Amino acid sequence: MKIQLSHKFEDIASVENLLAAWREFIIGKKKRQDVQEFSLTLMDNIFSLHSDLINNTYNHGGYQAFKINDPKPRDIHKASVRDRLLHHAIYRVLYPFFDKIFIADSYSCRVSKGTHKAVNKFHEFAGKASKNNIRTCWALKCDIRKFFANIDHDILIKILKEYINDENIIELLKNVIESFSSEKDKNIGLPLGNLTSQLFVNVYMNKFDQFIGFCGLKPKGECLRK
Repeated sequence: MKIQLSHKFEDIASVENLLAAWREFIIGKKKRQDVQEFSLTLMDNIFSLHSDLINNTYNHGGYQAFKINDPKPRDIHKASVRDRLLHHAIYRVLYPFFDKIFIADSYSCRVSKGTHKAVNKFHEFAGKASKNNIRTCWALKCDIRKFFANIDHDILIKILKEYINDENIIELLKNVIESFSSEKDKNIGLPLGNLTSQLFVNVYMNKFDQFIGFCGLKPKGECLRK
């Protein structure tokens, strides 16, 4: 039986959590106009969001689209300050739980992980597989084409339900997930700009990570995802 999230919807929607999320959200953003405008009536905005959440009247807004080069071109979709504040509130509650179920060698969008640690782990694996560079070994480098744009909403929500039995949390997550879709299908895609998207894609790919480990491939090599 899978472990279940012990937190309740009220832990996400509480004024205390929203305020804590705000303090994290504004780091590096205090000079941005939309953030300054929101902060002018901060407590009114916090209580309004809290009320909408508690009364089940919250509805995620739309997105502002723009492109960046990182280094390849990427389509970014930016939500309103109000919605991004909620993303942080959700993340604060869900991330510590889900991070415990991920494999140790998943390095993307995780605290105390990242590219440099992934490279160091790769060198460690390469040393083991090559017997300290005395035999040839191979590494499979692959990528999922337009990964965020092809996340299936129904599959993601089904996975989340395996770990979360609070229906109000599930409905809130559905609200966020279904606020965005790709051009080809309304039930496909997550926006690159959402903090919650970083968590959701790791939850989604955890199924693949666990499958690879279950199939017994690691004794023959090692599995590292970045």
